[in-house]
Amino acid sequence: MIDLRSDTVTKPTEEMRKAMYDAEVGDDVYQDDPTVRLLEETAADILGKESALFVTSGTQGNQIAVLTHCRPGQEIILEAESHIFYYESGATAALAGVQTRTIQGTRGAMDPAAVKEAIRGVDIHYPETGLICIENTHNRAGGAIVPSENMREIYEMAKSEGIPVHTDGARLFNTAVAAGADVKEFAQYSDTVQVCLSKGLCAPVGSIIAGSKEFIAIARKWRKRLGGGMRQAGVIAAPGLIALTKMKDRLAEDHANAKRLAEGIREISGLQVVNQVDTNILVADVSGLGVTSGEFVRHLKEQGILAGSAGSATVRFVTHFDVKENQIQNAVYSISQAARKAAGKITG
Repeated sequence: MIDLRSDTVTKPTEEMRKAMYDAEVGDDVYQDDPTVRLLEETAADILGKESALFVTSGTQGNQIAVLTHCRPGQEIILEAESHIFYYESGATAALAGVQTRTIQGTRGAMDPAAVKEAIRGVDIHYPETGLICIENTHNRAGGAIVPSENMREIYEMAKSEGIPVHTDGARLFNTAVAAGADVKEFAQYSDTVQVCLSKGLCAPVGSIIAGSKEFIAIARKWRKRLGGGMRQAGVIAAPGLIALTKMKDRLAEDHANAKRLAEGIREISGLQVVNQVDTNILVADVSGLGVTSGEFVRHLKEQGILAGSAGSATVRFVTHFDVKENQIQNAVYSISQAARKAAGKITG
């Protein structure tokens, strides 16, 4: 099987597995796990922030950010297709007691003028705007890069209004590598940022939240409240350190493979690549085959390809460390065979 469902399926490298075995550990709730502390210090430095916190997942990181920034009854502004809004089980309402105000973006990027217009004025009838959230890369926009200039405009406007900005940067290193920039170029335009270690960077678990020392001190307490206080967590922080220090630059290989895959899919009758492939995600419309995305995903599995539905007529393919360049042509062939079978050109 060639697994193109997500970069979350990556397996830890041999170096990571060895580092897990050899990790020096302590009780992280007491903040005396040296490996976790080193991971947090390294992450803060790489992201250009004062402090950082190791959390179990990107969703936990995002929700801790909302809980730390906001009070119950406030409102957060975010893009209409964003992960926080779309894929986090309504946690902003269930946990933080805040409501969402969504803005339809262009390839994941919100218009700064529309964001400013959405900020609530002083009125007894309105909730206060407590936070603005940006997602970069933007998952449902097909791994699109939100330009740093767009982030800067939103951030500067938010500062003038006294509103904090959080970046869901689950794949922010993909953004930086594809843009040929240091990740700080993007992270600087938010008060807090969450980055995943367990996607393209290949660590088996975990994410980082980074921000000011004051913010992280409060976030640490929220992590504890959510049951995220970990004990000898150095065994999972050790591969996170390798992810941060040795796996970032190779993301360019995943981006190149995604472009190769897109070129091949464009040649397959009945399929249409519908996104601009900026990073490691591509989305194909399968309606030309006369089947639903779910039906086509089943045809793909029969041909040895795992992918995921991204809508009733669209399928998402994600390249990653465990899909090598020499597998891309095989994947294209298998996808073409699945397309022919779905269209009724192959029987049996």
